[in-house]
Parts: sequence; structure tokens; C-alpha cells
Amino acid sequence: MAGSSPVLLDGDEWSSHFRNFESSAFRLEVHQQYTMPKEAESVRTFTAGEPRPGDFNTVWHQTIRNNAAAGRTMTRAKIVHRPLTNYTRYLLEWAIPGNVAAGEDYRILDLTDESNPGLPEQDFWMFDERIVVHLNYRADGTQINRELIQDPDIGQYLAWRDLAVERAVPFSAYRF
Repeated sequence: MAGSSPVLLDGDEWSSHFRNFESSAFRLEVHQQYTMPKEAESVRTFTAGEPRPGDFNTVWHQTIRNNAAAGRTMTRAKIVHRPLTNYTRYLLEWAIPGNVAAGEDYRILDLTDESNPGLPEQDFWMFDERIVVHLNYRADGTQINRELIQDPDIGQYLAWRDLAVERAVPFSAYRF
């Protein structure tokens, strides 16, 4: 509906999408830096060269495992550019391996030596090939909000997903 207010998601209304999707969840990650308050301490620990805590990301890993056990797929495509930012190194070394071990299909699309193949400059999650949520960030990587897109052009989002997945390599094959 033209002129309607954006629908912003937070708290349980947001996290319920990860519990309630029926078959698939896909995320396109385009930024090289995210500044998330709940990750600040673990990023600092990583950057300082300290060991990863044994309980790192266990809640998220359980979410992935629960979905995988129910036959629901979680796929992500992360765009990277070299030189890698500290945050991207943190993802590659600490976060992504646990996600993959828990059952997420995490792929890397390195665009260092090539131009963008037509993907948006917008992070988003797409649930069940019908629900799209934009993740909006400031230039420094601080999240502004999560916006449920009303009447998304699903064909376009599916094309972006397919292009990203086709061009990306599985995390296990990416050398950094």
C-alpha cells in the first residue's frame, strides 16, 4: 500500500522468523563491516588474538541445528573483498565454521578481482521464497533496523539468491 509506514521487526517478532519458516531461509550479506553491540566483546577478543570461547554462538548454532533436523534449509551468501576487514576475518575464522558445522549452507562470493555481477547493495533475509526482510545498516556497519518488505518482487529476490549461490563457493572451498 503506497504511503504506508514501514513494518520494522525486533525482538521475538524478528526471531520468530527463524523458528517458524517452513522450508528455507536465505541471507545475502553484502557489507564488509558489521558493528553489532552483542558481538562487540567477541570481536574484541578475536582481534586481540585470544582463543574463541567454547560456548561461542551456541544459541544460534542450536537454531540452525533445530531447523536442519526439521528438514528446513538455511543458506547464506557472503560477499567479500580483499584485503579482508577484521570483521570479515572474524566471521571466516570464528563464526562461519560453527554455523556450517551446525548445518548452515554458507557460501563465499569473493568480488576482489571482479565487478558485482548484478547483486544488490542490500542485506536481506528471504524466508520460504515469499517473505523478505531488509537489514538496513549505517556506513559503519551499525544496524539501523530490520524492515519487512511489503509486496516484494519475489522473482527479483529469487534471481539474486540464485545468482549469489551460483557464483559463490561453499565455505569449505574458500581459501583466505
